[in-house]
Amino acid sequence: MNLKEMLKVADKIVFAKTGRHLDDLEEAVLRGTLERETYKQIAKDFDCSESNVRNTGSKLWQIFSEKLGEDVNKSNFKSAMERLKNSNVLNFAQNVSHSFNICGESRHPPDIPNPYQQNENISQSKSTETLHNDLSEMPDLGAFYNRTPELETLTNWILQEQCRLIAITGISGIGKTALTVQLVQQIKDEFEYIIWCDFDSSPTLAEFQSNLIRIISQSEQLDLSANNQKFLPLIKYLQKYRCLVILDNIQNLFSSGELAGKYKPGYEDYRTLFKQIKELSHQSCVVLTGWEQPRIITEVKSENSLIRTLRLTGLDVLAAREIFRDNGLTEIDPWDAIIQRYQGNPFWLKSIANLMQDLGECEIEVLLNNTLLLPEDVKESLQQQCDRLSEIEKQVISLLAKENHPVNLVKLLENSKINSSDLINALQSLLKRCLIEQQGNFYTVLPLIKQYIESLNQLYK
Repeated sequence: MNLKEMLKVADKIVFAKTGRHLDDLEEAVLRGTLERETYKQIAKDFDCSESNVRNTGSKLWQIFSEKLGEDVNKSNFKSAMERLKNSNVLNFAQNVSHSFNICGESRHPPDIPNPYQQNENISQSKSTETLHNDLSEMPDLGAFYNRTPELETLTNWILQEQCRLIAITGISGIGKTALTVQLVQQIKDEFEYIIWCDFDSSPTLAEFQSNLIRIISQSEQLDLSANNQKFLPLIKYLQKYRCLVILDNIQNLFSSGELAGKYKPGYEDYRTLFKQIKELSHQSCVVLTGWEQPRIITEVKSENSLIRTLRLTGLDVLAAREIFRDNGLTEIDPWDAIIQRYQGNPFWLKSIANLMQDLGECEIEVLLNNTLLLPEDVKESLQQQCDRLSEIEKQVISLLAKENHPVNLVKLLENSKINSSDLINALQSLLKRCLIEQQGNFYTVLPLIKQYIESLNQLYK
C-alpha cells in the first residue's frame, strides 16, 4: 500500500472503533509516522506542542493495537499496515465502506463483531509475536537527576542528525548509564527495535552478533533451528531496520595495563564491526557507554561526522541538591561547596549523603570543611579504574597529583624522566579515561582522584 491507501484504511479502522473519521491532527501524526518524521517534526509542521502530538499518537496506537490484534506503536505502524494488506483484517477494512457513510454523515456505526478476536490465526500470532524491544539487561536505576541539556543533545544527534555511532563517556559514577536509560524511555517510539546489551559479561563478537541477530530475526518468523541459522551480517539488519542498540560498560572489551582503547586478545574483531557502523550507510544508531571507548570514536574530530562523543560532567548544583534531599538530609549551608568539591558526581555525592545518614550530619559537615572524605565504595570504584592504567599512565598521573596547580607539558617533561612521545601518549590516554582534565595547554587531576592517589602513596611508603 502507498501512503494514501494506508491513511484511507487507517481512517476506516478508526471509524469502525470510534464512529468518527480521523481529525486533522490524527492524520498529520499518521502521515508523519509513515514518512519517518519524529514527533517533534510533526508538531512543528502542524504548529502545535510536541506533547499534544505524543498524546494523539498514543491514543491512535491503542486503537490500532486493539483492532489489529497486535502491539502497534510509532516504530512499527508502517510494517503493521503492510501486514494488514495480506490478512483477513484488510477485507474487513475494505468492506467498512458498505456499512458506513464514508463522507462522515453517520457518527453511530452499527455494532459489528470484532473480526480480529474471531480470527484464530490472528489471535495466535498475537500470542506468539516477539516484542521488538529487548531491554532485559537495561537496569532500573530509580531516581533520575536533571540532565535536560544532555538529553536534548543526544536526542538531536540521534533523531535529527541521524548519527550512526555515539559514545557517552565519563568517569565512574558520573551517570552515563542513568542518562542512557532516560534517553531510551524518551525516544523508544522512534525505532523498530531497541536492544540493550550489558558488556559486563564481555561477550565475543560472535556471541554478541548472534544474540542481536536472533532477537531481530525472531520477528521475521525465520526458522532459527540449529540446522538453519543462515544469518545475514549484523550490519545488514541495521540497514534494513531502524534500530537503537545500547552497548553498556563497553570498557570490558579493552585490556588492562595498556593505553586506553586497546582491545583484549580475542576481541579485535569488534574493530571491524565499529568501522562498518561508522562508514557504511544504515538507518540505525549504536550508543556506547563506558570509561573507555574504541579508538575509532576518539579519532573522529569533524563536526560534520555521524560519529559523536558526549563527555559527561557533574550535575549542576540544583540537580545535585536533590540527592541530599532524597536521602532525607536537611538543608545545610555548605551543600553547594560540597557539590563543587565532589564535581557534582552523583555516585560520589550519594556516598557522602550515606555517610551523613550513618554518622550524623553535623559530624560529617565539620569534617567536610577540612578535608575531602573518601568513602570505601568510592575508593573501590576508583581502584577499578586506576588498576586498568598502563605503567606510563600511573607515572604521569602520580606526577600530576603532586602538583598544586595545573601544569603544562614543558614542566611535566622537566619534572620527569619520561620521553616526550610516551608522555604525550599517556596524557592523551588519561584524558580519554576522564581521569585528568585539560585547561588550554595545562593539565590537572580531579581533587578526589588526587586524594585517592595520595592515599595510595601513603599506604606504600
